[in-house]
Amino acid sequence: MSILFTFPGQGAQTPDMLHRLPPHPVVADTLRAASDALGEDILTLDNATALASTRAVQLCLLVAGVAAVRLLETQGCRPDMVAGLSIGAYPAAVSAGALDFADAVRLVALRGTLMQNAYPGGYGMTAIIGLREAQLEPLLAARRAAGDEVYLANINADTQLVVAGREDALQRMSKEALAAGAHKARRLAISVPSHCPLLMASAAQMTAALAAITLRAPRIACLSASSARVIWQADALADDLANNMARQVRWHDAATAAWERGARLAVEMPPGSVLTRLVKPVFSAGLAVAFGETRIDSLQSLCTRESRQDGLYGAGRDIDWGTD
Repeated sequence: MSILFTFPGQGAQTPDMLHRLPPHPVVADTLRAASDALGEDILTLDNATALASTRAVQLCLLVAGVAAVRLLETQGCRPDMVAGLSIGAYPAAVSAGALDFADAVRLVALRGTLMQNAYPGGYGMTAIIGLREAQLEPLLAARRAAGDEVYLANINADTQLVVAGREDALQRMSKEALAAGAHKARRLAISVPSHCPLLMASAAQMTAALAAITLRAPRIACLSASSARVIWQADALADDLANNMARQVRWHDAATAAWERGARLAVEMPPGSVLTRLVKPVFSAGLAVAFGETRIDSLQSLCTRESRQDGLYGAGRDIDWGTD
């Protein structure tokens, strides 16, 4: 049995998310290190006003994820694999030992700025609940044929999809999806059109930035939410980190791949529990929990139990993960 740590993307943020992290020395050290790398106090970025900025949101998600992992590691709770949705891929890479935290802070600050500057307003993302990919794609194709900028961005579950694009196109798409049988169309707290061709130019700039950074091969399985495959090579990880903003997210496939590779406990890093709810149906015979909703001693107990099962059954860290 293996332990999967998951890291959420934009939309999971909440005001004061960094201030609500547990008061632990390793958390304080992580906040201080982030501020030093950034050249500004990271704790000024998690208030409601600041979180209107894509840059602030992405930085807070990075720091919260890394701080939580470091706290859990002090309790002996370590993952066998990691997976991050969109910006979550960066704290996942740090946690896998592939990317230095200070480099991640600077890269994420650039990432957020590029995305924010590319689309300062009038664009975003909407969740469509109740339609399958095969039902939604023809509607999207028709809207694009009519001149609308709207794309399928996330496949979070079989009938939980996210579309990205221009605001007026999203509104038209929502009405058509509901008319086609969708249960709900909900605008997300995301102000940029992520995971679609609209961000290809920004992704190219991230590719150049990552070329100047030293990445290492991940020490543990690093699961891409774009390809639903494990990344082991540093160059492949750099490509995934740079381009995931413009690539479709296949989170359901990634969760399924983690289960098939032996993960039986999924722990979502803060904030929130969005990924936990998405993972639970896949981990129906396992367990999915969120850091923010579970006591630290309970998480420690769960991780210890899974580690013991690794030893008993020879799974987890001893699996031959392959080189895909």
